[in-house]
Amino acid sequence: MYLLLLAIIAVLLLLLAAGFIYQRIGSRLDRDRYTEGGRWVNIGPNSGLYIVEKGVGGPTVIFEAGISASHLNWRSIQDQVAESVHTASYDRLGLGWSSPARTARTPGNIALELRLLLEAAGLKPPFILVAHSFGGLVARRYALMYPEQVVGVVLIDPMRCEEWPPLDAGKQSQVDRGKRLIRYASPIAHCGLARLAVTSAFRRSGKLSNQLAGAAGSGAQHVLGRIKTEVGKMPREVWPIVAAHWSRPGFYSGMRMYLQSIPDTVMEMDAAEPIRDISITLLTPGESTPVNEAGLQRIGNRVQQIIASESAHWIHLDEPDLVIESIRSMIANSVAAETASVQ
Repeated sequence: MYLLLLAIIAVLLLLLAAGFIYQRIGSRLDRDRYTEGGRWVNIGPNSGLYIVEKGVGGPTVIFEAGISASHLNWRSIQDQVAESVHTASYDRLGLGWSSPARTARTPGNIALELRLLLEAAGLKPPFILVAHSFGGLVARRYALMYPEQVVGVVLIDPMRCEEWPPLDAGKQSQVDRGKRLIRYASPIAHCGLARLAVTSAFRRSGKLSNQLAGAAGSGAQHVLGRIKTEVGKMPREVWPIVAAHWSRPGFYSGMRMYLQSIPDTVMEMDAAEPIRDISITLLTPGESTPVNEAGLQRIGNRVQQIIASESAHWIHLDEPDLVIESIRSMIANSVAAETASVQ
């Protein structure tokens, strides 16, 4: 019996070691295979941001993704907008191919990092900021901190502070549940099981990912279903790269930092001043309650709200043409204003 127990322990240790090796080798191969289209820009010690630039001409359009998303979220839209102007998408610290974050993931900190990125990368204003969800708060903060650089903002269903803790204490349980799931996911990622699961979800049958989600409970199953639905709307060629991101232990530690910072984020932006004299287009999903006039005034004094009647939260995936049209309209208005000022 004692020998059998030792044998079982030895086999488990071997499997664990094999999982660690599998994960490390896979991570290195992913980085070599999927990062040729961009570059890393250092903004400080051990702080490298991964950026993808396309197109030429101004103004430069900067894409800011949602709370757990990367530059991949913008692949199709960036390609089309880049036909006429210079564009840049990037991975925030703690996400995608960028370095781990070392400060709280609040809009103020991230806006400062974005400014350092644009300067170090040699990108010159004027900028048009295009942002989704949590990224909308970052774009608003950037426009408030550096208004002289920004000529327009397109907000795609930006995060509404009043719907999150501490302003809505009832949502704290959702944030806590997310942090618990991530706590379990991090060690799973270190031993290679996350790589197997996401590879199953996006490259194979999905049986293993469904089994793991089922073992974690109904909450994990709901999250997995929602993720697969939204990622399924992205170009198929990015699915393996999404899987590579979600295979990394750093993704889960980064996500935990973002979730931990939600209360500070909410309080920071709830107290934020409105953006003055910068054109803002707000795209609101048809399934959501439109932002009322008072809410629009809290965002800025030049806000136009457009209802995306065919969309849920991810408008840029549900109605990409509407988002592209909004960006191109903002570009045209910016160019016309610059021409008029020169004359």
